Amino acid sequence: MKQQRTVPSATPGLMAASPQQGASDTGYRLPPEPLQAIVDAPRAPALSLSPRRDTAAVVQTPALPGIAEVAQPELKLAGLRINPRTYAGSRFSFGTGLSLLDIASHEESTIAGLPPDLRLSDLSWSPDQRHLAFTHVALNDGVGGVGVDTGAVELWLVDIAARRARKLSPQPLSAVLTRGFNWLPDSSGLLVHWRPVGIGKPPQASGVPAGPILQDSEADGAVRQLRTYQDLLRNEDDARLFEYYITVQMVLLSLDGKARPIGEPGQFSRTSVAPGGEYLLTQSVTRPYSYIVTASSFGERVEVRDLHGMLLHTVANLPLEEGLPPGNDAVSSGVRHVSWRADAPASLVWAEAQDGGDPARDVPDGVRDLVYLHAAPFHAPPLVLARLSMRYGGVAWGREDVALVNERWHKTRQYRQWMIAPGHLSTPPELIHTGSYEDRYNSPGSPVMRADASGFPRLLIGPNTTILLDGAGATPEGDRPFLDRLSLTTREKTRLFQSQAPYFENVAAVLNDDGTLLLTTRESPLERPNYYLRDLTKPDDRQLRALTHYPHPTPQLRDIHKEQIRYPRHDGVELTATLMLPPGYDSARDGPLPLLMWAYPQEFKSAGAASQTTGSPYRFNAVSYWGPAAYLAMGYAVLDNPSFPIIGNGEEEPNDTYLAQLVADAEAAVGEVVRRGVGDRERLAIGGHSYGAFMTGNLLAHTRLFRAGIARSGAYNRTLTPFGFQSEERPYWQAPDVYQAMSPFNHADRIKDAMLLIHGAEDSNSGTFPLQSERMFQAIKGLGGTARLVMLPNESHAYRARESIMHMLYETNAWLEKYVKNANPRQGGV
Repeated sequence: MKQQRTVPSATPGLMAASPQQGASDTGYRLPPEPLQAIVDAPRAPALSLSPRRDTAAVVQTPALPGIAEVAQPELKLAGLRINPRTYAGSRFSFGTGLSLLDIASHEESTIAGLPPDLRLSDLSWSPDQRHLAFTHVALNDGVGGVGVDTGAVELWLVDIAARRARKLSPQPLSAVLTRGFNWLPDSSGLLVHWRPVGIGKPPQASGVPAGPILQDSEADGAVRQLRTYQDLLRNEDDARLFEYYITVQMVLLSLDGKARPIGEPGQFSRTSVAPGGEYLLTQSVTRPYSYIVTASSFGERVEVRDLHGMLLHTVANLPLEEGLPPGNDAVSSGVRHVSWRADAPASLVWAEAQDGGDPARDVPDGVRDLVYLHAAPFHAPPLVLARLSMRYGGVAWGREDVALVNERWHKTRQYRQWMIAPGHLSTPPELIHTGSYEDRYNSPGSPVMRADASGFPRLLIGPNTTILLDGAGATPEGDRPFLDRLSLTTREKTRLFQSQAPYFENVAAVLNDDGTLLLTTRESPLERPNYYLRDLTKPDDRQLRALTHYPHPTPQLRDIHKEQIRYPRHDGVELTATLMLPPGYDSARDGPLPLLMWAYPQEFKSAGAASQTTGSPYRFNAVSYWGPAAYLAMGYAVLDNPSFPIIGNGEEEPNDTYLAQLVADAEAAVGEVVRRGVGDRERLAIGGHSYGAFMTGNLLAHTRLFRAGIARSGAYNRTLTPFGFQSEERPYWQAPDVYQAMSPFNHADRIKDAMLLIHGAEDSNSGTFPLQSERMFQAIKGLGGTARLVMLPNESHAYRARESIMHMLYETNAWLEKYVKNANPRQGGV
């Protein structure tokens, strides 16, 4: 491989280097220029539609942050990652521009008064659409003296009519557990979480232990799943620091900036005002804390207050929960999913399991979950809204006589949707849909929701009790998004819109009440997704008008070839993949190419669902630095997202035959690219991220199909995740042979081909501890195999810094060049 060019001094920390760099070398490396161009390709802005759907806030998406941004101070407490400078969750990507787009005229207008060096974190329209609130994360390097850095989450307000922004809150927000602000239903102001005035400095650890750290487990016979988490509290010093950073002062903030505190500061994890504007639902984190689970499992106090902070009603005092019963259908035993009913002034809704949250426990009347409804002033007992035989999956609210309740059961992949009349509970529920949520071909779509005058999402209900359904439209030929009108009384459906070849068009929003004016995104293999207005009342050739005109981000790769292919597994299961070939490729001239295959296994309960086509041949030929398509720029063929189904029919669990099915999936994919003449059997690589990295380790251990593997942020020893992983719900002690067989670490001695392991050194994902890659590398190295371990500083499960992404591409390209593209044929073949 040729020596890479020297990087200009304006790009600090990045150095060009050859692939022969050793483990002792330091500094970030740059990949070849074609890969750099993909990283730095312009990004499309993000749009946020107004409540009346006639205006959009346009947020400019910046380039990747630098490592200096990603390397800011970060506290790891109870599963949270907190920036102590800003009293907010750690974030590394912000909007850098804000403007307004008129949907009808297509005119974009600027906003005066925005903060310099805008770092927009969150935004929200007022329900009456007169204002737009957003948070700006300000960093003041060096303020307060040499070496002292401060920061703040500032709340700003845009006057839509004046097109002018101003800072609204005189006090910084606290945004550790929430975004820190929400609109009042009448748009008169906002409920905000302030960083408490006078809270003082964070508690400092003395460094001298007060005693041992104690944890107890009483032998009560109850089996609990304890997933493996990271960033947990370690001692009382951590607990005090956690408590400090989650303490907020609730405040009512008017549009002129006047503030009225609500009660005293507290550890509020969620606050929401009822649609009628009179009541406040609060959830507070309570002690005792835990050293083995994250903050989401800590105890909570759920209460209703008035807008002065006075306690009116206690909904529940939920205890600390260190694990659930076994199974993916296990839930908490008490009150869960508490929320306001969207179409009533002040009614609470929640679910309670009738089986103690244990899916293995029999329920004589068949009711697993009860859904309760409790109206203010909360003096009368709550009413039963729904009786469900599966787990509660939420409510789509409409009006007194129409709401849709969802339930699902993971074990069987079944779900049901019921129509109920929340204002007339004696009316029997009506079944609207039932089926398998794995069955994409028969999915009815999701109900279209619309924010009401109070800002709460409601069903868009048309004449004669009809609703709109927005769906992916999966077919054997690929996805064809649709919009249907469904009568909830007759069950008749009318198709209003469906994407037509040779384009892929998706409904982004319904702009009017009757579903005839749509905001869509439209794309084709050569056309980047852009926003369009589609008026279904007009003739077909006059329905469409372009709203945006984003150019092709990587025109140098415009002419790549992309094809959606299908091929069979040896047992008859039909598989799908996206085959991509470099620009200018000619099969007669160029013959088989070195090929990179990138996959992620998925569990299914039926072969029929596993065989369904995914994706669309009419999607844009996007080339991202994150996936395998980037290597088209280096002359590789790419097989992206080939189906790797792991199927467990009936009572059989998918992972009982994981290895056999995984190998069969890979053999089918390899056989197809070789049969087509585009892939060279002697020059194939396999790769994946997270569970795809786990797959990569197994395929290198149990086949010789691939010359190299690229494994990013993976887990390789399943005994380190003993209470389940992915969809596997059995603990290690119930299925030890499965855990052992599936762990590529146990078979590292069989890995004879080159394995590149890349991992974020601060990975926070459950199960994929950095230790997983470190031990896998040590095993391969100690056994005389070929491997390289790359730990990316300050990176979590996904990588964020431009330097990290560039180095990831550099390492991957160098590995593929050495062990795949320029590999010598194996002696005696594969």
